Amino acid sequence: MSLDAVNALPRADFIDRFGFLFEHSPWVVEAAADQRPFADVAALQGALNGVVQAAGEEAQLALLRAHPELAGKAAIDRTLTAASTAEQASAGLNRLTPEEFAEFHALNAAYRERFGFPFIICVRLTNKAGILAAMRARLDSDRETEITTALGEVAKIVHLRLEETLHG
Repeated sequence: MSLDAVNALPRADFIDRFGFLFEHSPWVVEAAADQRPFADVAALQGALNGVVQAAGEEAQLALLRAHPELAGKAAIDRTLTAASTAEQASAGLNRLTPEEFAEFHALNAAYRERFGFPFIICVRLTNKAGILAAMRARLDSDRETEITTALGEVAKIVHLRLEETLHG
């Protein structure tokens, strides 16, 4: 899809087409829709990131909390979004040993307890071992640093989803 076609979409179609970019949070795309036309893909990405940055901590935390745990309940009962299912599978999270599953479960619980939102990482840019190492390391972060890190990971996820949507 060309950028001219993106800019020409009716507002509702733009939201329908790109609302999935942010996990269960189409409000980001809704706000960015009003900033069209975009000069290039970087401007579109910048508008999306700008909406998140300007949203304030409460909305940012809601965005983070809308993400599923990695290899968590939503993956088991198959209620992940299509994008999350494919992304988690790309990192091998759909093929965990019982020991790996137990470790993911324990780290997810510890992380959520410490920070109040699920661990978020752009799984398409790593693998199981990298994810587990990051989970262990990031448990030592302070809350402010972790919110910033998690939002940065969301931006990476959105970037890859947007590139795939535009360029197949």
